[in-house]
This record gives sequence, structure tokens and C-alpha cells, in this order.
Amino acid sequence: MSDASIFHLEKRDDRIAILWMDDPNEPVNTLKHELIEQFESVLTEVENNGELEVLVFASGKSQGFIAGADLHMLQDVATREQAQSLSQMAQGLNTRLARLQPRSVAAIHGACLGGGLELVLALDFRVASNDHQTRLGLPEVQLGLLPGGGGTQRLPALIGAERALDLLLTGRHLSATRARHVGIVDELVPKEILIEAAIKLAQSRQHERARTFGSVTNYLSFRKLRELVLAGNPIGRRILFDQARKRMLRKTRGNYPAPERILEVTKIGLERGFEAGLAAEAEAFGELVVSPEAKQLVNIFFASNELKKDRGIGDPLIEPRAVHKVGVLGAGLMGAGISYVTITKARVPVRLKDKDDPGLSHGLAYVRRLLDGRVSKRAMTQLQRAQSLAMFTGTVEYRGFANATLVIEAVFEDLTLKQQMLRDIESITDEKTVFASNTSAIPIKEIAAAGQRPENVIGMHYFSPVEKMPLLEIVTTDLTAPWVITTCVEFGKRQGKTVIVVNDGPGFYTSRILGPYMNEAIYLLTEGVAIDRIDSALRDFGFPVGPMALLDEVGIDVGNKVAERLSEAFGDRMRPPPDIERLLQDQRLGRKNQRGMYLYGNRKHSAKRVDESIYQLLGVAPSNPLSNSEIAERCALQMVNEAVHCLEEGILRSPRDGDIGAIFGLGFPPFRGGPFRYLDQNGVKAIASRLEQLCDQHGGRYSPAPLLLQKAREGKGFYDLEV
Repeated sequence: MSDASIFHLEKRDDRIAILWMDDPNEPVNTLKHELIEQFESVLTEVENNGELEVLVFASGKSQGFIAGADLHMLQDVATREQAQSLSQMAQGLNTRLARLQPRSVAAIHGACLGGGLELVLALDFRVASNDHQTRLGLPEVQLGLLPGGGGTQRLPALIGAERALDLLLTGRHLSATRARHVGIVDELVPKEILIEAAIKLAQSRQHERARTFGSVTNYLSFRKLRELVLAGNPIGRRILFDQARKRMLRKTRGNYPAPERILEVTKIGLERGFEAGLAAEAEAFGELVVSPEAKQLVNIFFASNELKKDRGIGDPLIEPRAVHKVGVLGAGLMGAGISYVTITKARVPVRLKDKDDPGLSHGLAYVRRLLDGRVSKRAMTQLQRAQSLAMFTGTVEYRGFANATLVIEAVFEDLTLKQQMLRDIESITDEKTVFASNTSAIPIKEIAAAGQRPENVIGMHYFSPVEKMPLLEIVTTDLTAPWVITTCVEFGKRQGKTVIVVNDGPGFYTSRILGPYMNEAIYLLTEGVAIDRIDSALRDFGFPVGPMALLDEVGIDVGNKVAERLSEAFGDRMRPPPDIERLLQDQRLGRKNQRGMYLYGNRKHSAKRVDESIYQLLGVAPSNPLSNSEIAERCALQMVNEAVHCLEEGILRSPRDGDIGAIFGLGFPPFRGGPFRYLDQNGVKAIASRLEQLCDQHGGRYSPAPLLLQKAREGKGFYDLEV
């Protein structure tokens, strides 16, 4: 194989050929424009060879199949017509694959995603390795796109419309086992015998070709009958797609065009036929690629990938230290969650400590429940569960902490308590042990001041629930040793987190920009804007949960403590409305004591209702007619403006980190790109002008950050230097 060759056709003497794909210039295979000519050439060679009976498609990479389309190629697309042409080319190549004379089978090991899965859907059969690295899916919707190589048509034909829509609309990755269960994969085998197993499968089915959902044997199974009722007739099809659209809109609230187009083109294929579906898919793909939502989501994808390579320090010669054992202080939800991701993803032993047996038991039970949940969903075997639990022990003393590489403190937000934890750990460990605090607002330097080794103290701010939230905010002081920083960054990645590194200060980055956002929601409430209207407006803007519901979840008392600390540091800009004291005096703490903005109790199956007594408590009538767009703007601009303050003061290292932190940690709408992309997209000058107007109307808390005014005067955006 020459250095420039991506495809290599290995012909065997037994009328079998293996088509290897291996891009020598990239660590993973991706589908890009440069390979089209090569692919067409090798397909012509197969088509002209009348002796071949079996063609196996395989990857020459040891750890991956095809990761999908090259997104840099899509970034370069300037027009809808260019994007539509790319889709039509991909469809054409996959159609040629589907029409090959030899029986075709994919031998899949590693990631088979996006365009890679579309390619193998065009083959007759699919065999996959039963390795944990093998994942299959069509994640395009997460980038604001839809599959453009025939995936919206071939997947429903293979596994049925109902299951296909679930995968297309969520972009979920399936394990090989799950892919076999839903019908995408025909057989699972160890990766060592993958090629031979693929050949054997194709030979054993010499009288079969590519199957479809309706042609599978046992047509009278429940799944087949359900599919026949729902997708196989006009009335059922309308019910299926109406229900799917309602569920989708509950999540997207109309902010993301890709899911709607996926529903549309899938339905066209079912109603008008395969070719009509392909044409609709290509047209929709063209429109979505150049949409502002897709541009921002692709920006996030690239930023996340950049962070995977970011070590948190500038010196490439400083290496992270290996983490062999982790101690966790505090067995609450945060401590238990940190323990869980450590034993399951980082695969590092954990020693969990709490002050008493009941607290420790709650933490241990929480981790077991999470493991049991994974087993019940077939995401983990009983053996894997047992292996994880073997790495997890608990204690109410400090026994077992002396040899910990990293100790993560996750106790209450109390400076004195955290300082005592540091002193305790330093007394039993050596100079190589890192002490990390999971505080959300207390400056790390204040905690480190109580210790003997401040260079070993760092912040590791996780988000609740730890097992679900993707961000880890690492907080460094001017004393933190570089090896400590890069050690924690690399370990956070092993825990499956997207990691940003920020500098120390009250609230760091995420808590600091959340503060004025939440404050403004309370100001709106005191102005007579209804609680549910505030939440609905911010959800329409794109946040996954409204600020009032979030305050109930966090705890009104906890939110107030953070607000007080921030107001001490930043003055009136961060000062919470005085009315919040009335809520605390009325013992309204939120969900934890069933008294907050909303009513709780036995309401599992009904929508949350506002606790109307709050209006009387605050002396307001919820009749302010402020529009949803104004409500959302007032809260969101507070967060955006504070993000600029953080960049200007050096809390943030870059706009990229600010955008990722806000999206992955706080739920800032991904399709808006994060605070800094939002500023650039909507115009820095226009946003600065709007903040000045709001400042005149509502006071100095809206005063634009000096850096924002500077950018407005210069006519520059925050990403201009990267262009």
C-alpha cells in the first residue's frame, strides 16, 4: 500500500476480498472529499471482478473503524448547494456499495459513527467485535445536522421506524451488544476472529442479501406487528410521527431545526419511497450545514476536542503523575458521584470517608444503585459491577488514606471545615499527595492558607449529579505546582470529564457567572413576573431548566450563601435582592425540605405547580406582562456580561474555555455557542449598547464590562484573533 492510499483491496484465492480502509495521515479514519476518487476506483475494480463472492469491509486501524465525516470539510462549505452536493456524492457511493454483486459484510471494531455507520448500513451484513470500544450511532443531530449518506432511509428499513427515530433524534451511541439487540449488527465475536467471522457469516447466507425490517423472519413478533401498525399504514404513521414530534419539541422547544428535518425526511421515505427520501435528505442536509445552529454546535465540537489535548499548563516537559488511589472526603451526593466515576471510568480504587456510619452507608448505597442501574440497562455486566465494587471501600476514620495519590474533599461549603480536612490529610500523607477541594465558590487560596503544602492544593469543582454532568472546573492559585495542575487535568479526563482550567477567585468562573443570572431571576420575581413565566422564558431561550426551578434544586439557602460571598467580593453588581431573606425566614430551602418556588410531595406524574403563597410572602402580584424575550434577555445578558469580566480579570484563559464552561457546566444553550460566541454572533457593539440601556433602566448591575466596551469601540469580536 502506498503512503497516499487510503483503500487497499486484498484479493484472496477463495473468491473473497477484503477492502481495507486506513488513512495513513490520520489516527482515525474519517470520510472526506479527498477519498472519493480512490473509493470510486476501488468500487469499480470490485464491480468488474465477476469472480468475487464475498467482500469484507474492514478498518486497518487497531482501535477504530470510521469515526464519521471530516467536520473540517463541512466547515469549509460556504453554500447550501455545496453541502447538498456532498450529501448526494455520499448517497451515490453508498448506493454503489448496496448494489455490489458479491455479498458484502462489514467487520467492525471500534467507533463506527455517522457516515461510517451509513456506509455499513449499505452492506448486506454487519459483524462487530464485542469489545467495549465498539460503538455505533448516528450522532449528526448533536451537531445540528442529519445523516446525509442515506442513513435516514436505510436505518428505518433495517430496524423499523420507531427504533430508528429514537437513534436519529438523540444521536445516542450504542454498544455492540445493544446494536445487536436492536438489529443493526448481525453477529458479535471477539475482535481477534472478526475478519474470519465476517467471511463465515457471508458464506453461510449465500442465498440472502441485505435484509430489511419487514423481511425478517418471525413477522408475527410484537415488534413487527407494532411496526406494521405504526409505520406501515397512514393512520399509524401519523400517530408515530406526531408523538415523536411532541416529545422532540418538549426537549428542543423549537430551537433546533435538525430534529424536525429528520422527522420530515424519514417520513417522506416511508410514504413516497426510498429515492424520494434520499432526495429530501440531501436537500435538508444542505440547509442544515449552513445553518447558524449547526455552525455553533460544530464550534463546540472542535473546542471540546481541543480541550482533550489541553494539559492545563504551558510547559510540555512537565508530566502528570500517575494516580494509583483516590481518597474522597464526604459521602454525600457529590462525594459518592466522584467515587462512582473514579471506579467506573478512571478505573482507580477509591477510599470514601464520612463522619459517621449512616452518612457513609448512604454514599455506599448510592454508588451501588448507580451500578445496578447500569447492569439493568445492559450497559455493564455483573462481572464488571463486581470488579468496580472491589475497588471501592468506605471508612469513618482516616485509615487507608496515607497512600492516596489524590484526595478530593467534597464536604459542606464551610471554610473552617475544609481547612480542617486539609490539615488532617497533610498530617498522614507525604509531599506527593494532592489535595483537591470540590468547593463551588470558596477561593482555593483561603483553603490552602491553612496547610503546610499550598503548592499541592487545587480546586476540582464537579457539577451535580457528577455521574451525568460532563464538566470539571479545575481551579489553580498562583502557588499551585504545575505538576499538580496537569495531574488533575489528566485524571479528570480519565473520569470522562471535559476539563477547563481557571484561576482562583470568589466563585471561580461557573459559580460567578451563575450568580448574577440567578439574582436577576429573583429581581424579576420581585417586579411581579410569575415564577413559571420566568422559567418558561429561559427554557424557550434554550436553557434545559429555568432559574427558579434550578434554585429549588440547588437550595435557596445555598444559593444565598454563594450570592453573599460574591457580593462581598464584587459589590452591588452581585448583590442579591433583599427579598430573598423573606424566603429564608419562611424556611423555604427548595426541594430538600419540600418548600420552595414550586410545590412538591407526591407529584411524580404531574407537572410542577408554583407555590402561589410566595407571591403573598413577597407582597407582589404575578401580573407583570414583560415579554418572554425580555425576561430571557435580562437573565442571559447578566451571565454573558459577567463572563467578559472573568476573561478580563484573568479568571478565564480563553473565550473557548468560557463557552465550554457555560455550556457543559450550566446549560447555556449550545446552539447559541456559549457567552462569547453569542456576543460575536449578535454583535459586540449591539450587546454593549443593550446593556447600557438596561443599566439606565435597572441600575449599575447591568454596567457593561470594560473589555466589552473596548471590543465594541474597536469593532472586534472575541474570536477575531482565531480567524
